Amino acid sequence: MTQTPDFLWYIPNQAVAGHRGDVAEADHNSLETLTEQARAIEANGWAGALIGTGWGRPDCFTVGTALAARTTRFNPLIAIRPGYWQPAQFASAAATLDQLSGGRVRINIVSGKDDFEAYGDSEGDQAHRYGRTAEFMRLVRRLWTERDVTHRGQHYSVANSTAEPRITPRGDRLHPPLYFGGASAAAEQVAATQADVQLFWGEPREGIAERIARLKALSRDLDRDLPPLEFGLRITTLIRDTREQAWRDAEAKVAQMAQVEGAGWHDHRRVVAEGQQRLLDLQAQGEVLDENLYTTPGKFGAGGAATTWLVGTADEVAQSLRRYAALGITRFILSDTPYLREIVHQGQALLPLLRNAPAEDRRAQVDA
Repeated sequence: MTQTPDFLWYIPNQAVAGHRGDVAEADHNSLETLTEQARAIEANGWAGALIGTGWGRPDCFTVGTALAARTTRFNPLIAIRPGYWQPAQFASAAATLDQLSGGRVRINIVSGKDDFEAYGDSEGDQAHRYGRTAEFMRLVRRLWTERDVTHRGQHYSVANSTAEPRITPRGDRLHPPLYFGGASAAAEQVAATQADVQLFWGEPREGIAERIARLKALSRDLDRDLPPLEFGLRITTLIRDTREQAWRDAEAKVAQMAQVEGAGWHDHRRVVAEGQQRLLDLQAQGEVLDENLYTTPGKFGAGGAATTWLVGTADEVAQSLRRYAALGITRFILSDTPYLREIVHQGQALLPLLRNAPAEDRRAQVDA
């Protein structure tokens, strides 16, 4: 069954001047500034936004709660870490927000390394970290859908636990969807068995196609007992009126980032996760891959979705995104800086092209 594509933006929850070509205002973390972005997201066709997380930023769950209260349709995709939360506490908090918001909550489970000692967590090796994540996701889903849950696991234990309030099913949506990312073998096993949506960063389509095929095979081999895994793409999209202007602006932004060395963010210069390393390795293949995937930003502006950009006119970027959709991507999280301006710009120039895909693109998605 073909899924209707879903488009979210990104609210950073933290702005550092020079990082990812951003400009940091004095009030960038104020409720007024963040609410202005969330309401612009609603008004310009986006379903919601991923909210950034990490120790040293304002608490992501609190920000998501505040923005849900200030909006009516905005879906906060709240990033959380299993080592920061206990499963039963999180299940109750998320169920409460889901009820209060009318079923608008989405959750992004993050297992990457963090400053975990700062909040009293401890982590073992990769197998321990992803084993804990899988158990967390499984237990939270049970707490949302069952009563009087008793669980004795390697990492967590609960006895006769019923998370309140009970989540209201909404069609096929039985609970907030669990997004997840990761490219290592351990991460892919978690995604194949426990996630609702696997998020990819901006790799060339060939690499994405290989990973989708592998995750589908893993889901079969590991006897996944959930609905089919969906796939999402988190990427920077830089669009301008002409191709020449888009590339001039992209190169100028990268040059500015290089002058300040990404505002001191050197994710690309230390040990990084496998998914991040895959993006950094793309630079050896060329500055521009596929039609318009720009790899150079990762040299200067940290990592993640800022490592590679889709650059071009709205038509060119829409065509690239439709080609990802033809591979099976149904969830898109886009962004560019300055965030508020681009929420409006891309909502008006890009989203209509994605929602009104040509017939041949729709056929390709069905065939995929």
